[in-house]
Amino acid sequence: MLSDEVVITGKRALARSYAKINLTLDVLGRRDNGYHDVEMVMQTVSLFDLLIIDKCYGEISVKTNLHYLPDNDKNIAYKAAKAFFDYTHIRSSVKIMIHKNIPVAAGLAGGSGNAAAVLCALDKLYGTTLSREELFKLGTSLGADVPYCIMGGTAIASGIGEILTPIKPLRRSHILLVKPPINISTAAIYEEIDSAKILRRPDTAAMCKAIADNDINAVADNLCNVMESITEKRCPVISGIKKKMRMNGAVGTLMSGSGPTVFGIFDDYNKAKRSHDSFSRQYKDVFLVEAI
Repeated sequence: MLSDEVVITGKRALARSYAKINLTLDVLGRRDNGYHDVEMVMQTVSLFDLLIIDKCYGEISVKTNLHYLPDNDKNIAYKAAKAFFDYTHIRSSVKIMIHKNIPVAAGLAGGSGNAAAVLCALDKLYGTTLSREELFKLGTSLGADVPYCIMGGTAIASGIGEILTPIKPLRRSHILLVKPPINISTAAIYEEIDSAKILRRPDTAAMCKAIADNDINAVADNLCNVMESITEKRCPVISGIKKKMRMNGAVGTLMSGSGPTVFGIFDDYNKAKRSHDSFSRQYKDVFLVEAI
């Protein structure tokens, strides 16, 4: 769990929040409350944001290295801290500094990961020893991906994303992330998917078997995201990135989440590094990472 990596030094907590990718993503239907039932195979990767959290007096405060991110109660890290203090009835406050490395609005759960890190860090900083179920409940109140970000690793996520089943870890792979300089509205993609004709859906069992067998080619064959075709229509650059990754030697490519980040899985580090260097000449947000 993410809490295992939190470091406490006096009145300060240091935490990493990791990015995730979707090896599969299926949307099964819409609930009356507007949420969607999903089934996904999720994977943590080694790209992370760094959070420094200090006990203080006064109000909760959030700062980041990105000037355009909110530093008030609009920031999910702020919401996570408030949710923690409300739940535990602790009368205290914190200063949160987030050094963002994960691109914003990228389909990589950067914000959800920050919320997860705040919850886990505050639990350790204040010695509240919340159970996994309590942390997941708090996380779900903030966002459907937050419980997964608390747990991390390789897992099937169902329900609205909060029902988690750990599976055998994906073997360490060379994964290239490329985010084109466009933003995608997750809500808009979900709205469109309700009436979209889905031509191919993920085979979760086949993906889990491929991972269990350490068969990277079978993993690549079973990559599937029902949102991809919808986002690609809005942003054709996604198709171009996937094509170039395959030409560069990726055994499989897919868009993560609602996009626009595309990832490629490589079975050879040198191919992955050459592809990274090639994309870096064209895009700012390019990362060579590993499954963790």
